[in-house]
Amino acid sequence: MKPTLILASSSPFRQQLLTKLNLPFESFSPDIDESALENETPSQLVKRLSEQKARVAVEHFTNGLVIGSDQVAVFNNKILGKPHNKENAVAQLSAFSGHTVRFLTGLSVFDIESNNAITTVVPFDVTFRTLTLEQIGAYCDAEQPYNCAGSFKSEGLGICLFDKLSGDDPNTLIGLPLITLTKVLAEFGVDVLTLQHEMSTR
Repeated sequence: MKPTLILASSSPFRQQLLTKLNLPFESFSPDIDESALENETPSQLVKRLSEQKARVAVEHFTNGLVIGSDQVAVFNNKILGKPHNKENAVAQLSAFSGHTVRFLTGLSVFDIESNNAITTVVPFDVTFRTLTLEQIGAYCDAEQPYNCAGSFKSEGLGICLFDKLSGDDPNTLIGLPLITLTKVLAEFGVDVLTLQHEMSTR
């Protein structure tokens, strides 16, 4: 019998991405402190937080494979916070104009019963077009990306800000690297494609 899949996220974007695998899953919102530790690198941060989010599932479930994910944007070796308002978003996007921002997405799959977790970090680079202040202001007014790291929504109008996307999996940028996820699930004995037959014969 296949284990239950559990998504440790209340993000509608991550939930939508996971539905692409065409497998049933449950979800919950992990309540953890997401502050960086002293001297922690961006990569170490997302790795730790994604696994921590997944492990919180033991408070809600007794078995299942839990998927945890965390993402940061890095520019000039600094982690970018969410802008929270238009002024900060304009400042972030103005700084990015003509430059590349790296997104690091931590992905953890945790097996509640065996207490084993496989955790990895998937990078994705976004190169921005050279943007005018007018274009940036118009974008911010249209999409109001004030709760998004990097001040854009790549699944929406934000795609117009970019010159180039570089990475293994465009889903990574939205918050869940599905190609890597399917490989990690296979390590836990869950073959997404084989299970499609089981789903169709129900």
